[in-house]
Amino acid sequence: MSGPDAAGDRTARDEASVDLVVAGAGGGLAGALAAAQAGLSVLVVDPDAHFLRGNNTSMSTAMIPGAGSRWQREAGVEDGPQRFLADIEAKTHGTADPALAAALARISAPLVEWLADGAGLPLGLVRDFGYPGHSADRLHTVEGRHGSTLLRHLHERVRASSRAEMLIPARLVDVTRDAAGRVDGAVVEDPGGHRETVSTRAVLLATGGHGADRERVARYLPGIAAADYHGGQFARGDGLDIGLAHGGRAAYLDAYQGHAALARRSRTLVGWATVMHGAVMVDAGGRRFGDETSGYSEYAAALARQPGARGWIVLDGRIRDLCLPFTDFRHTVEAGCLTWADDVAELAARTGCAAAALEEALSGQAAVATGAADRDRFGRTFFEEPLRPPYAAIEVIPALFHTQGGLVVDGHARVLGGDGTPVDGLFASGGAAHGISGHGADGYLAGNGLLPALGLAWQAATTLSAAPTATAPPVAVADPSTAAAEPTRTAPTVPDAR
Repeated sequence: MSGPDAAGDRTARDEASVDLVVAGAGGGLAGALAAAQAGLSVLVVDPDAHFLRGNNTSMSTAMIPGAGSRWQREAGVEDGPQRFLADIEAKTHGTADPALAAALARISAPLVEWLADGAGLPLGLVRDFGYPGHSADRLHTVEGRHGSTLLRHLHERVRASSRAEMLIPARLVDVTRDAAGRVDGAVVEDPGGHRETVSTRAVLLATGGHGADRERVARYLPGIAAADYHGGQFARGDGLDIGLAHGGRAAYLDAYQGHAALARRSRTLVGWATVMHGAVMVDAGGRRFGDETSGYSEYAAALARQPGARGWIVLDGRIRDLCLPFTDFRHTVEAGCLTWADDVAELAARTGCAAAALEEALSGQAAVATGAADRDRFGRTFFEEPLRPPYAAIEVIPALFHTQGGLVVDGHARVLGGDGTPVDGLFASGGAAHGISGHGADGYLAGNGLLPALGLAWQAATTLSAAPTATAPPVAVADPSTAAAEPTRTAPTVPDAR
């Protein structure tokens, strides 16, 4: 790393040491690679020496939506950006930022195709089951369905590029701007506390959200604050703080992705494929408490409200076998988290559930699965097949995976100031940016964490490469709703219009 001290004279913007500094080696690596492929010089910094297995991208199931992709066309799946956008609007009840949602829906298919062709990622279309809220099979993933595979691949491509360098561990603590308000430096701190300013003409804030900041979680996400945090330890809101300090706005700070299927014993992800293949969730006493297919994110809060904030996913051997393609589920099986029983009475005895409650839960499941009823009393209308003995149960607890609110950005990933125009040279993606999940947990669709993480990073690189000496001209976008920005900052906030 080279560059004068922040207090001294800085290199002119058009003579910057690097074109782009990417803060965050998760989804931000997509932006780093795209920028390098476009001929830009890139520096990636991240405070996590173990980022390949420690950030939110690496912990994901690597599901990326692509509406209208070539894999869908080959499989005969009818889909496109408008259909995807309609699904987002339905899941969020119209509370998602329409401009950002439309932009991400539009680039979703080109993104997954670039990840395959430009980044060499071996993607395939998920066809074995559907995720809640998606009206078409549009999720693309890698073998093993785990984010660590995706991230290792992107990392290898970035490391192989002659245009990109990586400085890890190191943390972005601030950006500097010239007299015209344009980004011209990135202040980077090493683990020993030494700071240095790298002259650059743009910074991409890909630092993750604020899920690891328990005080902020308690303030903005009280309904899930007591749950286990299952995300990157460095997702502490660094990007949010930096953006606010330089005139950015914050929105949707109450939004998050939760999960109701974290194995209590091993803290591994059981996964919602179990439910979509026909499993049921019961509370600690053996009683079902809702329609599980409404979504795994909102079901985390529902599980958190149950006695002891724990429950059981009840499945059978067929479902176990169908879920083995998921690395996370295999780890759960290998950890010995499945409790097996030959009948309901034995399962009740082994789990501590009430036998009558478990019998009722399985009877209701079978009635819908066999067509004897069109829906259960919670409104669930689909189970693939009746559960058959021997039965298995996995004890689960609710978890917070990552936050979905952050800096307001436009469809080009540019951080927007109080007047709706971009902060010149400042971009944000993933958890550092406001997402497309609306408010709370109910609006989250599978893949809508990785889509802004990878897609906005890719867009930032595309925008910067199209303007070699200056960022693109300002474009004001509508921002329909927001949670309050950090009260300790002086940056303007966006009115909440929930």
